[in-house]
Amino acid sequence: MGRTTIVVLRVVIALALAGSLVVQTVITPLLWIDLAGTPMWFRVSFVVIAVLGVLTMQVFAVCVWMLLTKVRRGSIFQQSSFRYVDVIIGAIGAAAVLALALAFVLAPSEIAPGVVALVCGAALVLGGMALLVFVMKALLRQAIERENEARTLRDELGEVI
Repeated sequence: MGRTTIVVLRVVIALALAGSLVVQTVITPLLWIDLAGTPMWFRVSFVVIAVLGVLTMQVFAVCVWMLLTKVRRGSIFQQSSFRYVDVIIGAIGAAAVLALALAFVLAPSEIAPGVVALVCGAALVLGGMALLVFVMKALLRQAIERENEARTLRDELGEVI
């Protein structure tokens, strides 16, 4: 991965994290105020799901940042990378569960059933993304094994020569 790509990705991540902080500090309190006329269970559920949803994105962004650092250093093919990938899978899975929870919160309200179905679809897509990252983790594991094999063969060849 080129240096420019890493820099651009880091700028995007930094902007996303800054935006998420604005959502947590400004938009969420305004959302709480806007929901003043709704039942308390709905108000609390909706705001908690929103805050936790933003948190899953922040965790995802930090882990991707850390993986980009490993790519830049040339150390991505190490066992320590799995820690970040596992957290990413968990964050995406949590986002899927939160989206499904949001659909359950919205279902009894006056929201159109199509919107609830769209949120359920988003939960399904997020679950699929978690599975995709899980598959990519298996590919990373294979790449690490191949890297270790190649290193062993190079060492043996060096001893022969």
